[in-house]
Amino acid sequence: MTKFYWILAMVAVVGVAAVGYTVASGTMRKTATEPVEVEGLDNMETLVAMARGVSKGDPDAPITIAEFADYQCPGCGAFTLTVKPQLDAQYVETGKARFVYYDFPLVSNHPYTFLAARAARCADDQGKFWEYQNTIFRNQSTWVTKQQPQGDFVDYAVMVGADKDTFEACLKSDAHADVVSANLRLAYELGLDGTPTVMISMGRGMARRLMSFDFQSIQKAIEDLMAESAAPSADSASAAGA
Repeated sequence: MTKFYWILAMVAVVGVAAVGYTVASGTMRKTATEPVEVEGLDNMETLVAMARGVSKGDPDAPITIAEFADYQCPGCGAFTLTVKPQLDAQYVETGKARFVYYDFPLVSNHPYTFLAARAARCADDQGKFWEYQNTIFRNQSTWVTKQQPQGDFVDYAVMVGADKDTFEACLKSDAHADVVSANLRLAYELGLDGTPTVMISMGRGMARRLMSFDFQSIQKAIEDLMAESAAPSADSASAAGA
C-alpha cells in the first residue's frame, strides 16, 4: 500500500477515535493566527493521531466522506452551504456515511483562514461546530474584507449560541493551533493541492479523491463504491461455480 493510502486508511480509523485528544497547556499564550511547530509530525503515526477531523454521523457507517477545506475559499463555502446539506440528508442522516472535516488552511494566500479554523474549533468546544461553520461561510464575504476579523468571529459564536467569554478566551489563545497545523501537514502529506478536496472511502479500503465536488459526482462515486463492495469477488465467484 502506498503512503497515500496507508495514511488515509489510518485516518479512517483514527478520525473518530482520537476525538478526545488534547494538548495540555498551563498558561494562555498569544493569539495563534498561523501554523505552529508541532513536535513529531514527521512521524506518520504521530501525524495521523494529531490530525483530528471533526466528524458527523454514525462512526460505524460503511462510507466515510472526508473534506479538506479552507475557510477563505469561496468554493469551500459553496460546498458547505449547497452540497453538504444534500450529502447530510441522503447519506449522513440515513446512517450510510459519516462526514469528516479536516482543516486545510492555505495561509500563503489567505491570511485569516488559520484563525478562522481555530475559531470553528473553539465553537466545537461548546458543541457548536457545524452551526458555526455554516455561519462563518455564510458571512465569508464580510469578514474576509476586515483587517481584524476577530470581532466578527466572536459575534458569530454568539449568534450560534456559544458562551461569548469562553469562546473569546479560546480564540485569543493558541488553543487548537496544534491540531489545525497537523491537519495542514496531513493535507500536504496526502499530496493535496487545492480546496475543497473531497475523498470517499469504505471501511479501511483505498480512498477515492474526487476531481469535482458537486453533489451528483459525489453521489455517483459513493454509489459505485457501494456497488463494488457488494459485488462478489472473483475468488468467491469461482468457488461458487466449482
